[in-house]
Amino acid sequence: MKLTFALPHLMEIQAMLQPWELAVTGPDQLRMAKRAEELGYDMIGIPEHLAIPPEDLHTGHFWFHSTTAQAALAGATSRIRLNSCVTILPLQHPIIMAKALATADWMSGGRITVTFGLGSIKKEYEYFGVPHAERGAIADEYLEAIIALWTQDRPSFEGKYVNFKDIGFDPKPVQKPHLPVWIGGDSKPALRRVARFGAGWIVSFRTAPEEIPDRIDYIKSQPEWDGRALEVSYGLGTGRLTTDHAPSGDDSASKGLSAQQIVDALGRYKELGVTMSSVPIPPVDGVEAYLDHAQWVMEEIKPRL
Repeated sequence: MKLTFALPHLMEIQAMLQPWELAVTGPDQLRMAKRAEELGYDMIGIPEHLAIPPEDLHTGHFWFHSTTAQAALAGATSRIRLNSCVTILPLQHPIIMAKALATADWMSGGRITVTFGLGSIKKEYEYFGVPHAERGAIADEYLEAIIALWTQDRPSFEGKYVNFKDIGFDPKPVQKPHLPVWIGGDSKPALRRVARFGAGWIVSFRTAPEEIPDRIDYIKSQPEWDGRALEVSYGLGTGRLTTDHAPSGDDSASKGLSAQQIVDALGRYKELGVTMSSVPIPPVDGVEAYLDHAQWVMEEIKPRL
């Protein structure tokens, strides 16, 4: 089981936030990423929203642009992989998106992964003039265009939402044929997107752990599935949320878990097909105490997985 390092203060969703996180700064996060790398964590994931409606009660206003944050964290580290969870693809032009990710991959020496999703806030689409009802079709076309930009010498693409022909587009990603694309989401169109494009799948709070095997079977039953390796990510704290980022009522993970509880839960996830998870931020009092906990996880938990 691979472990993602839960970096504090990536968002301010009430159901997932420890109060001390509000004081964590960008420089603190860069220092913590370095320490996570030293401890042997496999990945850091950066969530994203771009504009939160004023009537939203649970999501909070504090979110990064994932690719920008990934690039900053890559500059502070040398080994750990940087992912997004998730980048909202239909809201960002595919040429700019492809350029940003290729640049970050180039500058990091090939350590960038991107998880594309559609986002969960309908009104966010209105701010960008993007038709929410067409978000799936837009995402599929944008993904095709991005891969063309990453893999063709003189990229060309003709679609409903984006067109270009024989354009100059360098640098290409360091990773070949391109940086890994993961997909976030649980709907059947999202799972078909995993089958077509995905090197990984991030399971959302809408899927219960016991439903994961059936979802994996559905992915692998699609005609586009080619037998490639598939990472499946589901965090120990994912169940704290429900629709619209409201708290589910299950705050057990936020109260801290014993070593045996963590080992048992991750062992169960592994049996269900999960390959990567994360241990939620516990009720500690600050950065140093959390880093001590992160070290405890790698020394006491990781060898038992």
